[in-house]
Amino acid sequence: RRQATEYSTSSSDEEFESKPSLTHKAKRAIRKRRKLEKETKQLIKQEELKRLHKAQAVQRQLEELEERQRALEIFGVRLERELRGEADSGTKDENQMLHEWFELVMEKNKLMRYESELLIIAQELELEDHQSRLEQKLREKMAIDGKSK
Repeated sequence: RRQATEYSTSSSDEEFESKPSLTHKAKRAIRKRRKLEKETKQLIKQEELKRLHKAQAVQRQLEELEERQRALEIFGVRLERELRGEADSGTKDENQMLHEWFELVMEKNKLMRYESELLIIAQELELEDHQSRLEQKLREKMAIDGKSK
């Protein structure tokens, strides 16, 4: 009987000791989860900042591009007038003016292609930002306890 009582007591002691270790494991799991969530939030914030800096750089480049296009437009109008004979061309001959005109057109086309590339990059950044917000919403929904779902 004593052996049986000792055996049952010792097994109940083991069960009692295992319960606190479960709570300890649960606490560790919760801490680990919180740490992971914090790291994830930091990564999301860093990615957001990168996109913001890239978007600002694209915006600056678009503004500079617009200024260059305006300058080319003004130069093109003046050159067109000279070619038509409406303005004093001075010492320039027609071949030289035509050469300048074609270079101007090529430069304008190059700037238009560059502008298209920048607009595509800007749209890509907007889509990445939208995707990030959707992923964050999904994480928040997945974090809700099973009972409240």
